[in-house]
Amino acid sequence: MHGLLNELRNMGITTEEISNIITAAISDAEVNVSGGDGKYQINVIADVFAGLNSVKRQQAIYRIINEHISSGAIHAVSMLLLTKEEHAKNG
Repeated sequence: MHGLLNELRNMGITTEEISNIITAAISDAEVNVSGGDGKYQINVIADVFAGLNSVKRQQAIYRIINEHISSGAIHAVSMLLLTKEEHAKNG
């Protein structure tokens, strides 16, 4: 069992793949993903976040990437999720 888990973790996923997955799900999003080795910083600017608190915003992204979390390809995520207006105000 341990061998299989390690094999799944080693399959990995690239920052570009994560970005493409999120962009495919949120068409108007500006996505920037950094990191590697299962640990990623995901920054998304999209109006789909309007009216949502930070927990709801994170849940929306987790739903999109959950398959890759379950596989072990992603095991740690930090997120910055803003609307376009919030991004414009905060720079």
